[in-house]
Amino acid sequence: MVDQNTHANQRGVAMVTGAGSGIGRAVALSLHAAGYSVVLAGRNKTRLEETAALADRVGTPMLPVTADVSQPDSVDQLFGKSHATFGRLDLLFNNAGISAPSIPIDELTYAQWNEVVNVNLTGAFLCAQRAIRMMKSQLPRGGRIINNGSISAHAPRPHSAPYTATKHAITGLTRSISLDGRAFNIACGQIDIGNAQTEMMGKIEKGALQPDGETRPEPTMDVKHVADAVLYMAGLPLEANVQFLTVMATKMPFIGRG
Repeated sequence: MVDQNTHANQRGVAMVTGAGSGIGRAVALSLHAAGYSVVLAGRNKTRLEETAALADRVGTPMLPVTADVSQPDSVDQLFGKSHATFGRLDLLFNNAGISAPSIPIDELTYAQWNEVVNVNLTGAFLCAQRAIRMMKSQLPRGGRIINNGSISAHAPRPHSAPYTATKHAITGLTRSISLDGRAFNIACGQIDIGNAQTEMMGKIEKGALQPDGETRPEPTMDVKHVADAVLYMAGLPLEANVQFLTVMATKMPFIGRG
């Protein structure tokens, strides 16, 4: 286990869920480059190891841990391995998320709905719960949780009920963590992201269904801007907090959506 006092010579220990691709990978690499030791969590071991191999900074470790955030036992094992290695947790980026097929709401199956809820909402809760337990008990006490909300926490896309519902719920979870963590020096904020260039959003540039029924390409932005925004939120002292931050492609159809 790393001496808990070593975090003072670095930026601290961060955990990123969904770190095997997209926003999670970009944020993990950005945090590592800034001096954080980073726990990489995700379901695909190979993708996590690929993320670790992309790191261009030596001196702080990356720890890939295969985990399914929707399963309590798997989350317990994830945080157990993290604690055994580093002894503390300063930052959780609650990022893991999936979406259901883009089909009319009346055609969704219970299994499709439940899978999205289990990963996006229950998974975020389980990881936040375990992080809070660590942050309350460690010395120095406290830490920060950043939830990935998405601009779907504000306005839906067509045929996105499971994803949109969970992202609205993440806003409630963020506020609850902020309130309940206040007495323990635990800060919680939310980043709402629109049209970052990732594998998951690749189809947006080719064409996305619009509220008027037409399919049109949408502008995107470099995922680096998301990583920079998370790094800013993470880097604040615990006496300050970005409660909500929206970063999006300037010309995407969000304002006025619907």
